[in-house]
Amino acid sequence: MQYLLLFISIMKAYIFPGQGSQFSGMGKDLYESNALAKELFEKANSILGFRITDTMFGGTDEELKQTKVTQPAIFLHSVIMAACLPEFKPDMVAGHSLGEFSALVVNKTLSFEDALVLVSKRALAMQKACELNPSTMAAVLGMEDSKVEEICASITEEVVVAANFNCPGQLVISGSLKGVEIACEKLKAAGAKRALVLPVGGAFHSPLMEPARVELEAAIHATHFSNPICPVYQNVTAKAVSDSNEIKKNLVAQLTAPVRWTQTVEQMIMDGATSFTEIGPGKVLQGLVKKVNKEIEALSA
Repeated sequence: MQYLLLFISIMKAYIFPGQGSQFSGMGKDLYESNALAKELFEKANSILGFRITDTMFGGTDEELKQTKVTQPAIFLHSVIMAACLPEFKPDMVAGHSLGEFSALVVNKTLSFEDALVLVSKRALAMQKACELNPSTMAAVLGMEDSKVEEICASITEEVVVAANFNCPGQLVISGSLKGVEIACEKLKAAGAKRALVLPVGGAFHSPLMEPARVELEAAIHATHFSNPICPVYQNVTAKAVSDSNEIKKNLVAQLTAPVRWTQTVEQMIMDGATSFTEIGPGKVLQGLVKKVNKEIEALSA
């Protein structure tokens, strides 16, 4: 009886990474060893209109950083790896920024094809928004989230906001070049261990992504969303969502709203998650999970 109760209480959470976890050679082993993976990769090449697999499997780091490649590549690596896992049955899912699209495929909200088209449109819309407004992001270490938010809010002459709540003591801010520069100076003066400008091309998850949000909103509302087989914990609310209309609304809002990853992991644990498995390139998310709660099991697929 004790064994039965233990078995019933196990709840598996699957989590999916976002931009920045790409690497040359990603997915090549899957393509070469699994017939389903090969079929899905070739379908992706056809949908995108170029052989993204050539860049994923043998491209340089610089080629992989192209916006039209990076986001679809990470998405493909994640969802195809999940499709090839034996007896894959998630109890709950979440994704960091771009990773939310991967999560929505594995919980059957979106089809593989529709999600890939949306990811491609998202990448190009974000690139256009970056070109309209020169902007950047910075990592802030060793400071309470509330203090970072307070300092960002005090800068009224420029755009700068808290963008990624990654784990306790690690937050990313986002905004105009000048806004982020001013914020970094103020944060360091207030006691932040580090405030380091990141090598990114734009202010993701900030009001400066509004043109991309408008463009993506039209594409999302033109796409069929099904009710999922398990809840998705979305970046915008950090709460479980199972209604397809609410999922759409949150996915649109995601581009200009912060990624509440710390709160998402905490909520998933509160709702019964006993283990987290990261599916996709890299191991960043499992590291963040352990920083949120060092007692929880965090693995990589």
